[in-house]
Amino acid sequence: MIKLVLTDMDGTFLNNSGDFNRELYKDVKKIIKEKGVVFAPVTGKQCERVEELFGDDSEDLWILGDSATRIKHNGNFVYESLLSNKLGLEIIQLLEEISQEHTIIACTRNGAVIKDNISKEEAAIVRRSYAQVKQVSHFNYITDDFVKITIHDPLLRCMETKKQLARFFESAYIIASEDAWIDIANANVHKGTTVEHLQRLLNVTPEETMAFGDGYNDLELMTRSVYSFAVRNAVQEVKDAAHFITRSNEEDGVMKTMIQILSLQESRH
Repeated sequence: MIKLVLTDMDGTFLNNSGDFNRELYKDVKKIIKEKGVVFAPVTGKQCERVEELFGDDSEDLWILGDSATRIKHNGNFVYESLLSNKLGLEIIQLLEEISQEHTIIACTRNGAVIKDNISKEEAAIVRRSYAQVKQVSHFNYITDDFVKITIHDPLLRCMETKKQLARFFESAYIIASEDAWIDIANANVHKGTTVEHLQRLLNVTPEETMAFGDGYNDLELMTRSVYSFAVRNAVQEVKDAAHFITRSNEEDGVMKTMIQILSLQESRH
């Protein structure tokens, strides 16, 4: 019996416009309530941005946000793992030396921080994933520890940039989810470890878990679920890691699969 459904957001649950089929979600909400299933977005997006996207429907969601470095439920953070301020600033310094053309998004408990000289286009891309955004002239103004650091590169060089961060591979978790994005979190903190924490919290096993993903940062997510699905638009490595392949993000693959499979199981009372 499935008790927990996990889904990546961008490229998986969300369509290419960064939204979802809200009419269909009414059916999803009804069936997860009826079957007693927990629904948990697992995403690079800021927790507050996920709450914004779902609106009133964010109630009762377990949000594994900020690249799964935090778990938020009904307005309260129940888990987080932070990157030290010193290490974070060292990584940012190297990122600025590597290139001035990618956008660095430095995330703390208080929100995302970006430079005040980035283009309007890049600022708009940042705001698609972050509800709380502050602009500064220099990252050294940040004195807090980091939730995570993210890079968006419109020139699609993230695979190469990741290689240049090799000296931090042991002290931080660094993943290029695709050519345009890199996420950097505390060492050994990724979607797999945070999902494992949630499963312990909810007393749910991988055999009782369904998960959906599309990018390289979803590979660990696939390992925490027996019912692991790659959407059709996923990278090949995720398709190889998943046990099943479903419709694409543009075809509401996640929600249609949830409805199809959950409707087969008995209600939990």
